[in-house]
Amino acid sequence: MGAWSKVIAAMALTASSVCVYAALDVGELAPKFTTQAAIAGNVIKYSLSDELKKGPVVLYFFPLAFSDGCSIEAHNFAEAVEEYSALGATVIGVSRDDIETQKKFSVSECRGKFAVASDVDQSIMKSYDAVLFFRSDYANRVSFVISPAGKIIYQYNSLNPAKHVANTMAALKSWRELGVVK
Repeated sequence: MGAWSKVIAAMALTASSVCVYAALDVGELAPKFTTQAAIAGNVIKYSLSDELKKGPVVLYFFPLAFSDGCSIEAHNFAEAVEEYSALGATVIGVSRDDIETQKKFSVSECRGKFAVASDVDQSIMKSYDAVLFFRSDYANRVSFVISPAGKIIYQYNSLNPAKHVANTMAALKSWRELGVVK
């Protein structure tokens, strides 16, 4: 590992334990977006508005396709897709990677089970303030649960990919149990 890589790794570890944030709070309206995404290697037009008509959406941002943490997180979401689906929810991952990279990532790391969107111009991550604070051209690792009404009902922010699925799943189950529709 080179000196620059060690500095970036140290900053990432520090960020995950010190001051990582997401600006959009629970109760705020989720910014709508339409973009190219890939699922099972196929390019699709993804519209958050259209997905919300079907039920809640778990939207997660990740820094870089095929990096270790992002691959772990994608595998975790892929393993949980059926449980999300049973709760009426869909999953979408977003990163700055181009659509060709997302096509490959959607097959291998996402196992063809959910879509990953290309945000090359970083407009989606910026609208959610999901920007990595020490590298603003990359997304931070942050997950949102969005109700069908378009409101954020949960957000979780950690560079560690380990708890994103468990936390969003718990939030979605709690929301369902409360019978909330907003």
